[in-house]
Amino acid sequence: MKSLILLSLFGLAVVGCAPTEMAETSSSTSEASSKTEPTKTEPAKTEPAKTEAENPAEPSSAPAPDKPRDGEEVAVVETTKGKIVLMFFPTKAPKHVAQFKKLAKTNFYDGVRFHRCIPGFMIQGGDPNSKDLSKSGVWGSGGYTENGKEVNVPAEFNDVKHVRGVLSAARSQDPNSASSQFFIMVADNTGLDGQYSAFGKVVSGQEVADAIVKTGDPNNNGAVEPKNAIMVKSIKIVTWPVK
Repeated sequence: MKSLILLSLFGLAVVGCAPTEMAETSSSTSEASSKTEPTKTEPAKTEPAKTEAENPAEPSSAPAPDKPRDGEEVAVVETTKGKIVLMFFPTKAPKHVAQFKKLAKTNFYDGVRFHRCIPGFMIQGGDPNSKDLSKSGVWGSGGYTENGKEVNVPAEFNDVKHVRGVLSAARSQDPNSASSQFFIMVADNTGLDGQYSAFGKVVSGQEVADAIVKTGDPNNNGAVEPKNAIMVKSIKIVTWPVK
């Protein structure tokens, strides 16, 4: 099972493929009682399948851009709470960007829900299990699979700071276990820097993420009641500027 190990500012969590907020300098893997980084549940011990981007260029040390250039691909995330537009950092985490785009273009994300939302921290989604309300007990443990094996993406830790609006990959204790789950920061958390693969950021719609995060229980590791979970209706890859 996948459980995003989120380095929480208050402690580490290994629940639902989401990050946990890092408690100052803590790197323990105990369940966080309040804010935790996105964690996914531990994946099955199978050989990871090949990802779309097998041999991309090494991450660049140049600063990440503040906004997309005309003609660049961005993601339009339509949720039942509103629209979020994301830009990508292909020079920082090319394999993660390629995986996210591939899944979006094949409608993989349509119907998933934001299953873990921690006020003052982040919102996490992307688990295919969350499309089914009857599977709420295992939300956070799923990922993208091919031929029965989960497709994992190698860690691409980089110099992008986990500040408000940043898009990053949820994973388990294994740094190379990211798959389909992602999280969007609603507040700064330096404890995640260098521990999770940041690969984009919000260009518009941060207020939607701020509304979504309110659905999580801060006293239960951000757990969301299934009936209250915000759904991703679709993620479309389009060119900037968005019309």
